[in-house]
This record gives sequence, C-alpha cells and structure tokens, in this order.
Amino acid sequence: MSRIQLESDLLNFIVRAGFQPGDRLPTLNVLQDEHHLDVGISKVREQLEVARALGLVEVRSKTGMRLKDYSFTPAVRLSLFYALAQSQRNFEHFGELRNHLEVAFWNEACARLQPEDLETMRDCITRAAGKLNSSHIDIPNEEHRTFHLTLFARLENPFVMGILEAYWDAYEAIEVTRYASYQYLQQVWKYHEQILEALNIGDYEKAKQLFIEHTKLMRYSSDGNR
Repeated sequence: MSRIQLESDLLNFIVRAGFQPGDRLPTLNVLQDEHHLDVGISKVREQLEVARALGLVEVRSKTGMRLKDYSFTPAVRLSLFYALAQSQRNFEHFGELRNHLEVAFWNEACARLQPEDLETMRDCITRAAGKLNSSHIDIPNEEHRTFHLTLFARLENPFVMGILEAYWDAYEAIEVTRYASYQYLQQVWKYHEQILEALNIGDYEKAKQLFIEHTKLMRYSSDGNR
C-alpha cells in the first residue's frame, strides 16, 4: 500500500482499496456511509469533480463511476489551457518544452518504431499532400499531430505522452496554422518527408537534426506562427 497521502479522501480511498482501471467504484452515498470518509457528501462530490477533471474517473448514468487508465494528459491540458487563457504567449514557452522533450527522447523513441508506425507516418505525408494540393486547400492538422505522436507512442511513458498530447491539443485550440503561408506549410511537410526517409534507413541522428531544423522553421515562420 502506498504511503503517499493525496489531498483527497476519495483518491486516498481508491488507492488504499486497490481498485484497478475499469473497476466500478461505490456510489458517493456508499463511500460516505460505509467507508467512513472523514468529510461530508458535498466535499466528496467536489473531490469527484476534481478526479473527473484530472481524467482519473469517469461517471456515466448507466454504469456509474469507474476508474480509468492513468493518463497525464488531462492534468497537463487543464493547466496549459488555463495558462493560454491568461496569455497565448505561454504556448511559445510550452512549445520550447515540447521541442526539448522530443530531442531528449528522440533516439529511444526511434529505436522502438515498428514498420507499421513508419507506414502510418507515410500515410500522414500522403494525406497531407492531398489536402495541400487540392483545389480547396485544407490544413492537415490531424496528420501533423498523428505524424509526431506516432514517433513517440511506443515509449510507454505516460508523462512524455501527456505533455506531447497536451501540446497538440493546444496547437489546434489556438489555430496555430491559421495564417501560415502555403509555402510555409509545404516546407513543413517537406521536412516531415525527409525525417521519415532518414528513419527508414535507421539514421536517427540525421532525423533528429532535421526535426531541430523543422522547429526553427516553425519558430521563424510568417507572423510568428509555429
């Protein structure tokens, strides 16, 4: 049993009782009446809302409360979006963190890539080209997100993925590419193609250098968009 004390009677109970992801949790009334929580039902409801906001539990009308698989993303996203609401310049700071994180884990992530991952990344490039070269240009945000997250998905590190997933949620939320030029978008995806070519031959260092160049291109793109 963990000796770490959480600032929540509800979460402390969940940990002590040994619940696992997918397990159904007792109702709030049962929790309060039978498990002798030291706070009133209104306080337990507040703690439940915090647990939901952090993505730790889900509540559905027919199935009740269940414990979810742990993900760092909801906590990071909530804090990041609050920071962005204060100032969108905070996206630049968070983007620097994301860039350094990807560089730090780059070689380890690349070594874990499977052929199907490279195929997914290739498909992103193909679909992005189709969007950018169509008569009605469509910004390939989904493909951009998938390309980068696929590269790190096999790390099995929820904290790395939490930061990266929150970054792409914020990227979409503030419409980073809204005013990006067509030339800029073409350059971005040219870099993606070169990165994939380097990965295909196992040249992870070259792929990393291309990634670093790619982030500098984004940093100095028109209107300061990333």
